[in-house]
Amino acid sequence: MKSIITIGAQIVLALILLIFGSNKFLGFIPMEEPPIGSFMDALIQTGYMMPLIGLSEVIIGFLLLINKWKGLALVWLAPISINIILFHLALDISTIGPGALVLILNIFLIYINWKKFKTLF
Repeated sequence: MKSIITIGAQIVLALILLIFGSNKFLGFIPMEEPPIGSFMDALIQTGYMMPLIGLSEVIIGFLLLINKWKGLALVWLAPISINIILFHLALDISTIGPGALVLILNIFLIYINWKKFKTLF
């Protein structure tokens, strides 16, 4: 049986991903415009990267929320969460908090479900 901490971590991670992922489409959280020529501006200018990242976050959050294909969701989230941290470490450390929480919760849930991931390693 799952502990309340594990369920809570999974729900918190799912909600973070759903909120920040859907914000990439709906823009309900005000964000500053990135400087012209910056990395974030380049991602936005491609026209597909931010929607792709947002869609990935929404799908992963939804899978975690309904507790389906949790292993796939956590593996899919691993490179995203690492890139979030590396982006903030390199370019904007002042807003690293939510990204750090996503990485910590992802690592925690992978650790808790390690039996599902043994064959990958």
